[in-house]
Amino acid sequence: MFSRRDKHRGEESSSSRGHLSSRRRRHSSSGSNNNNNDSTNDNTRPDRSPCIEMDSGSSSSRKRRRSTSTSASPEDRDRQEKRKISHGIKQIHDVFAESECKKIEEEIDEIVNKSKKGLYKKQTVDRAPLRSKYFFGEGYTYGAQLARRGPGQERLYPKGHVDEIPSWVTELVIKRLEDKKIIPKDFVNSAVINDYLPGGCIVSHIDPIHIFDRPIVSISFMSDSALSFGCKFSFRPIRVSKPILALPLSKGCVTLLSGYAADEVTHCIRPQDVTARRSVIILRRVFPDAPRLEEWEVNKLPQATHYKPKNNGYRSSTRRDGRRESPEGSSRDGGRRRSKRRRSSSTSSSSSSVSSSDERKRGSRQGQRSSHRRHLKSHSDR
Repeated sequence: MFSRRDKHRGEESSSSRGHLSSRRRRHSSSGSNNNNNDSTNDNTRPDRSPCIEMDSGSSSSRKRRRSTSTSASPEDRDRQEKRKISHGIKQIHDVFAESECKKIEEEIDEIVNKSKKGLYKKQTVDRAPLRSKYFFGEGYTYGAQLARRGPGQERLYPKGHVDEIPSWVTELVIKRLEDKKIIPKDFVNSAVINDYLPGGCIVSHIDPIHIFDRPIVSISFMSDSALSFGCKFSFRPIRVSKPILALPLSKGCVTLLSGYAADEVTHCIRPQDVTARRSVIILRRVFPDAPRLEEWEVNKLPQATHYKPKNNGYRSSTRRDGRRESPEGSSRDGGRRRSKRRRSSSTSSSSSSVSSSDERKRGSRQGQRSSHRRHLKSHSDR
């Protein structure tokens, strides 16, 4: 599972068996790295390998492959896709006990409280509506932070721009996975905590293949959810297409993604799959020669618009079950007082809107009369 580079070197030597999509990705990645004047040897990693020359019979084989793929029914293609995705997924359910999950969830709450107090570095915290991300060890640019959009444009921040991995993540999570032989020792150098409120989501994406090694390890906490593969998002309002595969994520479950599931198909968290507050710890290994921004480049990055939650009569803090608490309490008297205020404000606003509309009508009539007089006067002067 972890000899990903050796595996790809074997694939390069047998070009006739290689997938066409992986050739294109390697070719595009090598081109983008050459443009960035990367001095790393192209043969050291699969996504930086040169494009493989194809023999004269490759076009006919491509046609045969295309004809067989088009002849297959949509149901057969979906089954093949699900099979390829499933081969790259591994889940382990008996790693963390309930008491251990509760202790880790308390530490996540402490992370959230510290971020509200502004105790972390700027690039450590990234907030969006109903979702917050906390980067530790390594952080990278993505989405609206990119100067140039598209896969392969992501870059690591300079060293020291995000906070170090908290000691409790190392002691309670990473060491447990190392002791269970799920990951090798000293594999992890990047940890991300995603904190979702009900209805939160993360759009379809592939973890940057030129930055992160495989497997991608994630552990779910606080509530159950699902990881969806192959979805398409549309916005205003947000809509998500039916996934090719929906993978259940139970509380305390460890999920590992590699191969086709990590590199060839997108994954996401859909809003309808987050029904209560949920947190996930993502553990990854950053390549030592992954592209990194210089200090002067950080200042030239587009400024991402950080989401600032509005109170709207509620406290910004949320309970663990995801529900918000009203500062005025939940008494019936308080509810009646608020409803009376709303009714009085609505009646006053409606009366003011009626009076303003009457004034506009009067003004328009007066304007029409004056323009008519000017028109008649101009004709009389002639």
